[in-house]
This record gives sequence, C-alpha cells and structure tokens, in this order.
Amino acid sequence: MKEIFSVVAVVLTFLGYIPYYRDILKGKTHPHIYSWSLWGLLTILIVALQIKGGAGPAVWVTAAVGLPCFGVVALSLKRGKKDITVSDTVTAILSLVAIGFWLVADQPVISIVLVVVADVLAFYPTVRKSWDQPYAETLSLYVTNTLRFCLALLAVENYTILSSLWIVVWAVMNGLFSAMLVVRRNQAKIIR
Repeated sequence: MKEIFSVVAVVLTFLGYIPYYRDILKGKTHPHIYSWSLWGLLTILIVALQIKGGAGPAVWVTAAVGLPCFGVVALSLKRGKKDITVSDTVTAILSLVAIGFWLVADQPVISIVLVVVADVLAFYPTVRKSWDQPYAETLSLYVTNTLRFCLALLAVENYTILSSLWIVVWAVMNGLFSAMLVVRRNQAKIIR
C-alpha cells in the first residue's frame, strides 16, 4: 500500500509541474532563482538522509521532487524573477551556511534539521516576491504539492525524524503558502 501512495505522489509531482512550466513559458509565473536552485540542491541531500532514516517508498517522491526543480532553474535563467533583494541574498547565504553545517555535522538528526531549516529559508525569496505579486506563482503547484507531501507521508516505511521531518514541514509550508496566495489574491481583487 505504501508503494501505491508513493507512485501516486510521484505522478502528482510531474503532473503538478505541467501548469507551472506552462505558466513560466507564458511569462505568467516568475520563479525566484535562489529558491529553486537551493531546493534542487537540498533535495539531493534530503534523499540521502531519508534513505538512511528508512523512509522506504517515500524516497521516490523526494527524488522525483528534485528533478523538476532543476527544470525550473533552467527556465528561471531566462524567465525568472530578477528582483533579487539584499534580504534574498542574506537568506540564500544563511541557507548555504546551514548546508555547510550539515556537511560537518556527524549526527543525522542534526543534519536533517539543518537541511530542513536551509530548505525553509530558501522559501523566503519566493514568499517575499509572492506577497507583493500573488499572481506571479502558479497556485495549483503548491496545492498539488501539499497533497503530494501528505501522500508521501503515508508512504514512509519507518517513521523517524530522518524519514518524515522534511515531508511534514513541506506539507505544512506548501499548504500555508497556498493559503497566503489565495488571501493575497482576494485582497488584490478588493483593491482593484
């Protein structure tokens, strides 16, 4: 049964990115290069930690998540958001510092916490941009991500901090980001 949850979540991963890529190509969605670059890099590290933590089929979902991130990075080089602020750069540096600590930490639990912190920090540039421009992101991707991460959690073989923390955090973060986009879009309609 866990394999079924994982396969469905992997399929949702790729399906969720179809409208996102389409919107990037149409110029409707403007991904932030810092967020997506860091997410792609961090996902590779998380796969290794989840394997060590016994995540089982849920690792398939995490590995599948990394692939489209690099596609978004490639598209972002031409069509991404160019309004990089000092706070975006500081956040990216803090995220990279957390990765550096992960590399020297010899404790897997501390490592997963550091990588998750780095991953959440990498979300800041996208959240900041989307607060002011709530239509500059494709809402359906984040709604699909929330569902996908919930399914991935059901696919975890052995529930440990290593196997589950990132999945739980990203289910919550994508859900909150989706809610923020809906609220900000509704506020934008009222102002118009």
